[in-house]
Amino acid sequence: MTAGLQNDYTDRLRAARMKDTSFRVRTMTPEEVVLATDWAAAEGWNPGLSDARCFAAAAPDGFLLGELAGAPAATLSLVNYDQHFSFLGFYIVRPHLRGRGLGLRIWQAGIARAGPRTIGLDGVVAQQDNYRKLGFVFAYKNIRYGGMVAPFDTTAATISLRDVPFNLLAREDAMVFPAARPDFLRAWIAAPGHDSRGLIRDGRLAAWGVIRPCRSGRKIGPLIALDRVMAEAVFAALVGATGGEVYLDVPQPNGPAVALANSHGLAPVFETARMYSGPIRPVDLERVYGVTTFELG
Repeated sequence: MTAGLQNDYTDRLRAARMKDTSFRVRTMTPEEVVLATDWAAAEGWNPGLSDARCFAAAAPDGFLLGELAGAPAATLSLVNYDQHFSFLGFYIVRPHLRGRGLGLRIWQAGIARAGPRTIGLDGVVAQQDNYRKLGFVFAYKNIRYGGMVAPFDTTAATISLRDVPFNLLAREDAMVFPAARPDFLRAWIAAPGHDSRGLIRDGRLAAWGVIRPCRSGRKIGPLIALDRVMAEAVFAALVGATGGEVYLDVPQPNGPAVALANSHGLAPVFETARMYSGPIRPVDLERVYGVTTFELG
């Protein structure tokens, strides 16, 4: 950028700071979703390397960008999964622009897109009181566990989820998530670097999970199982013979899931609160040993 253009941009930004009248919210293009994941990485959220591609495929019109004086200033995602449920994430304002009401303005734009739907979110500790004031009700904590995991010599007969009939996967996922999300599941399983394993018992997908490379280490999500023994089998198959740095986002009310994380030497490194703006259909939280993502649910 030339000195003249730099000065022009500085003058525009200074003028915008006086009234912020230049702030505009628009829908991101699929190619721009990487900006949201980059900002999430800067916040310490450790997104997956293929998250932007998967999220854009699942919600091509679900990512909002707030621009101030033509420059990116805030992000937010609002995914309408069906007529009853939405999930909100990537609520980020650039650090030097916080405290000026820009976050509230992009928030209002996102909430408007949900219409009458119940909205879910995973709120960071610093924002939870604000979410309560906006009508969200605490449901439970999700705790991110992380650490170095030893390699496994796996013996369980797991198979790739790419070899599982998709209707089985979609049916089981619908029992642990408040809405059907077939487009997201297809993208999540097929993404580069994502490895998935499942256990079939009596014609049912009794346990399954996905592991993906992240900015730091690898993250397992989701990890779903009928019991801890099956969860352990899929966990071992996902970690595999390489072991290494692994993260798992665990719903705190699921005691066996917490015990699984502790048994592998993983320690809490981050937490969120799952919150909802209204009622959701029942989900089987006892089967959730690992949340899929904090950003899209």
